[in-house]
Amino acid sequence: MKQKLFGVLRRIGFLVLVVWTVVSLVTLLIELVPGDPAIAVLGEQATPEQLAQFRSKHGLDRPPFFFGFPVDQSGQRQFTWHGLNNRYADYWGSILRGDLGTSFRTERPVFELIAERYPATIQLAITAMFIAVCIAIPLGVIAGKNRGTWLDNALSVIALVGISLPSFVIGPMLVYIFAVKLGWLAPSGRFDWSDIILPSFTLGAALSAILTRMVRSSVIEELGEPYVRTARAKGLSERTVVYKHVLKNGLIPVVTVLGLQLGVLLAGAIITEKIFGWPGLGLLLLEDGISKRDYSVVQGCVLAISTTYIIANTLTDVLYRWLDPRIRVS
Repeated sequence: MKQKLFGVLRRIGFLVLVVWTVVSLVTLLIELVPGDPAIAVLGEQATPEQLAQFRSKHGLDRPPFFFGFPVDQSGQRQFTWHGLNNRYADYWGSILRGDLGTSFRTERPVFELIAERYPATIQLAITAMFIAVCIAIPLGVIAGKNRGTWLDNALSVIALVGISLPSFVIGPMLVYIFAVKLGWLAPSGRFDWSDIILPSFTLGAALSAILTRMVRSSVIEELGEPYVRTARAKGLSERTVVYKHVLKNGLIPVVTVLGLQLGVLLAGAIITEKIFGWPGLGLLLLEDGISKRDYSVVQGCVLAISTTYIIANTLTDVLYRWLDPRIRVS
């Protein structure tokens, strides 16, 4: 019991440490990028009084961190300690109170903006993962069972092509074929259920290729195990041997990769959402956050993505232990 409690506390501590590190690094990077959020939001025509009022309202006239190296009157940089009077301390204090801040541009709470866009991104990522799994498992099993044949070689080439093509190539290509030429699907937006087909296939194409190669390798490895010969000797059909015994053990590394790839899908969704105009978290981060230098939006989106990634990894560990009881025992 104590070990389980210690394990849960250790995992929570790890989650907090990773989230703090990621958000702190992103905060540092956006502070280092040249440019003034006040000018980005109000424009070049804004008066000095308007710019000063904007900075004061959003706390931009205060130091960003606990210390800094401002330039003094002689032109030399010197170390200055600001104490708790900085935006970084205020941000984490607000998070502890459940407040992610307010958008500079829209004046709306960041939590509200993320809550509007988050379901679209999760829907896109899960659909992409579902498509990838539906493609990868049958192709990987067929390739593994026919190792060394022309069919195995053909599927391996298809998988290699899928891995090699980035989403910014696959996406426009699919739009040109299915939206422009054939007119079957909409090129962008999220107005109908069919609008998710092209972006989710674009996002899941590379993952399906990776999973196909992993399933193939796992099937080949498991087919050589003694328990497979025992199952065949008992008179079980080849379909039962492969799909009930081989595939269950062979899916363990695949599940691990799936959990890790969810974070890659969330990151890759930024490009895919931009290509297809999908109103998700990636588009919010890119267009409203980074391009407008809206610090609160950038920090909030990164916090949401990193937290989702860690939760997905935790669920992967649980599923991993369920699939392989030896890990629980060890």
